[in-house]
Amino acid sequence: MRRPKRLSADDDVVWAHFARQIAVLPRRRALLLAQTSPPETLPVPTVMARPEPPLPLPSRRIDTVLGIGSQPGGVDKATWHRFRTGKLAAGRTLDLHGRTAQRAFHALTSFLRAAQADGVRCAEVITGRGSGETGGVLKRELPLWLNLPELRPLILGAAHPHAANSGSVRLLLRRLR
Repeated sequence: MRRPKRLSADDDVVWAHFARQIAVLPRRRALLLAQTSPPETLPVPTVMARPEPPLPLPSRRIDTVLGIGSQPGGVDKATWHRFRTGKLAAGRTLDLHGRTAQRAFHALTSFLRAAQADGVRCAEVITGRGSGETGGVLKRELPLWLNLPELRPLILGAAHPHAANSGSVRLLLRRLR
């Protein structure tokens, strides 16, 4: 017959600390007090830090950068061709002329969220060509805004409706599932 395994000194300390926290029935209290010797001073147990819970992942992770005019994955050739050539009609249009960059960004954000919520598949954003060699501020900023984490999940693809019209961008919106 095997002998029962004895607890190590550390396990004895932990067990004694645990046993002190247990409430004993009243009749057995006197019997237990008579059997136990005074407890030794116990070392303070070290508290291990709990690992932080992982951050929740977004429902759909978008890693690709949205390029205006490049065909995204998940869109068939026929739909992309209709969209890129302007044959897919824009369900809504937003004109950003005359707005500051901050107001234009807020207008774009609310416009895209409302359009997607209403089931619009194609939306058009007019920034204007702007003056100077590089164009206007809104024209330069729009591609950056479309790639921000709060807007990128809403958009499937972007293209200019016509090669000569660089002051307007058509957006193919994702469908809500």
